[in-house]
Amino acid sequence: MEPESGLPPPRNPSQLSWPNLSRNLLLAYQSLGVVYGDLSTSPLYVYSSAFSGRLDEKESEETILGAFSLIFWTLTLIPLLKYIFIVLSADDNGGTFALYSLLCRHAKFSLLPNQQAADEELSTYKYGNAVHAVGSSPFKRFLEKHKKLRTVLLVVVLFGACMVIGDGVLTPAISVLSSVSGLQVTENKLTDGELLILACVILVGLFALQHFGTHKVAVMFAPIIIIWLISIFAVGLYNVIHWNPKVISAISPLYIIKYFRETGKTGWISLGGLLLCITGTEAMFADLGHFTALSIRLAFTFFVYPCLVVQYMGQAAYLSKNLDKIPNSFYDSIPEPVFWPVFVVATLSAIVGSQAIITATFSIVKQCHSLGCFPRVKVVHTSRHIYGQIYIPEINWILMILTLAITIGFQDTTLIGNAYGLACMTVMFITTFLMALIIIFVWYKSIFLAGAFLLFFLAIEGVYLSAAFIKVPQGGWVPLVLSSVFMVVMYIWHYGTRKKYNFDLHNKVSLRWLLGLGPSLGIVRVPGIGLIYSELATGVPAIFSHFVTNLPAFHKVLVFVCVKSVPVPYVSPEERFLIGRVCPRPYRMYRCIVRYGYKDVQRDDGDFENQLIQSIAEFIQMEAEEPQFSSSESSLDGRMAVISTRNVESNTNLIISVQEEDIGSSSSIQSSKSLTLQSLQSVFDEDNPVRRRQVRFQLPSDPGMDPAVREELMDLIQAKEAGIAYIMGHSYVKARRSSSFVKRFMIDILYSFLRKNCRGPSVALNIPHISLIEVGMIYYV
Repeated sequence: MEPESGLPPPRNPSQLSWPNLSRNLLLAYQSLGVVYGDLSTSPLYVYSSAFSGRLDEKESEETILGAFSLIFWTLTLIPLLKYIFIVLSADDNGGTFALYSLLCRHAKFSLLPNQQAADEELSTYKYGNAVHAVGSSPFKRFLEKHKKLRTVLLVVVLFGACMVIGDGVLTPAISVLSSVSGLQVTENKLTDGELLILACVILVGLFALQHFGTHKVAVMFAPIIIIWLISIFAVGLYNVIHWNPKVISAISPLYIIKYFRETGKTGWISLGGLLLCITGTEAMFADLGHFTALSIRLAFTFFVYPCLVVQYMGQAAYLSKNLDKIPNSFYDSIPEPVFWPVFVVATLSAIVGSQAIITATFSIVKQCHSLGCFPRVKVVHTSRHIYGQIYIPEINWILMILTLAITIGFQDTTLIGNAYGLACMTVMFITTFLMALIIIFVWYKSIFLAGAFLLFFLAIEGVYLSAAFIKVPQGGWVPLVLSSVFMVVMYIWHYGTRKKYNFDLHNKVSLRWLLGLGPSLGIVRVPGIGLIYSELATGVPAIFSHFVTNLPAFHKVLVFVCVKSVPVPYVSPEERFLIGRVCPRPYRMYRCIVRYGYKDVQRDDGDFENQLIQSIAEFIQMEAEEPQFSSSESSLDGRMAVISTRNVESNTNLIISVQEEDIGSSSSIQSSKSLTLQSLQSVFDEDNPVRRRQVRFQLPSDPGMDPAVREELMDLIQAKEAGIAYIMGHSYVKARRSSSFVKRFMIDILYSFLRKNCRGPSVALNIPHISLIEVGMIYYV
């Protein structure tokens, strides 16, 4: 369950300052295969998409050069200036939700219910070395005061995240279709049906590759993108020299004025096609968790950007002298001797281009899930060394089905391009809005500076977005429909989760009632440890009273476990566990809060139980040594201590013996379980062979140890030897009868459907089924 156990902890690239440039250069090389594939394949379809429709009536050398000028300044202002130099500076491991979590840590915008003051003491909680503003601004207090505004902010963020998922559907479709369309400019033309079958085969192969992980995919794909960028740079440079060297003068923004003067409203509509030159830009930020900000900056500024500019310039030079070649401008502009090599590389690059946004989609979904806005899914961490590199099987296959449906349904890159452009520009628009808030609340800059940033980039992106919305009837409706569906899923899951938590919060078991029962709780306390899972970070969950009132026996040691996400990208091993006491010492009842960041991945390496026991033992000794923990308040569900799971073995006085062996082997440690349970355990272990650490604890013969501490530690060790049971609530959430029809529909129909069809909490938390006890409970919210 705990990712750090037994293995060196995966590295968080955003928190480490690499001592030399070589590491960042390696990451920059890998980023070419993951981050820039989509952006670098845009030359395949930008000019043909821009000059479709009525603009073909105004084709001239001036309009071609004006279009290139627009492309140049769009590439310069949005990917280079906005993302590379500004947005990447908000390094919280990337993505729309990363900006939202950053805001929530510096202002009370979060709607997550189980946050604690102790979370603010995490080393990764505050951003960078920013000097904290004294007091809070009226604007900040205004936003914090009105819950409806905070809800609107969450909805905007959800919509942006859903648009990224929509990108993950549209990018593979347009990239692969555009690349194979080169076969229609050859002598032996393929039919539309043959091209469609070929594109579908390539798409299925692409999604089938995803389970290998980002690292292996990047190693395979990076050389392809490098060859591709060098190829389009060379072809572009050749076209500039051979066809029209004067095209260089079109870098002047005066050509943009001439373009709109000549084309008028038609030129404005064409922006919906020209904006495709920056599609894939959001992947630079969304994939930040996979790489470092410096590596992404190096790759784009010194390699990707120059190659793209020269390629678009070359196409403009060719088209300015061959106006009839616009429909297949990219392939027609390739010199005949190198056509087939470039075509092969273009097809491979289109596959790679799809990888960028698929990887970004995995990152976004993981963040949404961690912050309580997406149903539980299986998250596979694919790299030991770079945190954030993940694979989500359910999302991968959903993307594949939707991509194939779009490809087969449209069969036209222009229509898909209309949808694609709208999705990308919407995400950029939302990112600009969130960055303005980051400038005010995180960087503590002037509201006028944030306003200048907002007005400048919203003016540019607003013009493009308005042009993209014109094309809603011609395919632009697709991302709106996809995003609406995903947003409904996210919002309903968040709404239901919040209502369920509030029910738990208002129905906690009274500590006075527990104290009145006495240390035995009015029942027989049998050997063993009971781990009672709950979303509550304080108090005793209602499911516990079900056991106490209906069962004749319960475990001698009880630990209330809360596994929760905090709005930070990563939680270090030293800060992951919070340990405290629920009732006075004779009760043997503890609380453990396990904290994960939204990019942390829980892995089942079998060491969670051992770390938990060691952490509790360390807490018991700390409590005896430090007076502030022995106060009456701390013994009644009060103060908690951060226990480092990395150094706990050296700090505790327990003698630990470790043996690596296969579970279920004959050398396994025998406990006091019954023969029936032991036989069931052996059958389970044979079906699920896992190599785990077998750990035994012993007390040292230290005459100076407090007798009460020794007795408590001995009870803990004996309970561990007797066995550990995991106790969870099997909840059924229903709306109250007095609820409105809308609420009953959301809770009883939609939320219940999502809960039944997502992974169960025991699976998500990697809890062994053989040791699981579920308690049925109905929540009326």
